[in-house]
Amino acid sequence: MTFPRLGLALAAVLATTAAFAQEGGSQTGEQKAQVTGELQSISMTPPPQLELLAPDGARWIIDLGEPERMERAGLDAETAQPGVAVHVLGLRAADGANRMEALRVTIDGTAYDLQPEEVEPKT
Repeated sequence: MTFPRLGLALAAVLATTAAFAQEGGSQTGEQKAQVTGELQSISMTPPPQLELLAPDGARWIIDLGEPERMERAGLDAETAQPGVAVHVLGLRAADGANRMEALRVTIDGTAYDLQPEEVEPKT
């Protein structure tokens, strides 16, 4: 393989790797958004997530983040059962998908601040 071809091959590998890295991670935007829905499921296996069904029928995946943050906030698998209303303040996926990184999750009127440095104080 000549040097120009080697350079092209290396560039193609790097571009492919960058594309896979973006697909693998949850790419959230910077704008805060909110969604309320009925809890469909909660999973604590990595990555911890909630699945919500919004009143308009849209399904939302809520990424809860690091288990340590969840523990500090007091949120665990027993906190809520499917069917309960959940309100989430978070950062919506940059591509507009129904996916969000949770900053605060409110269940039955109790707020669980997963990223307290990013939300207004509880009132």
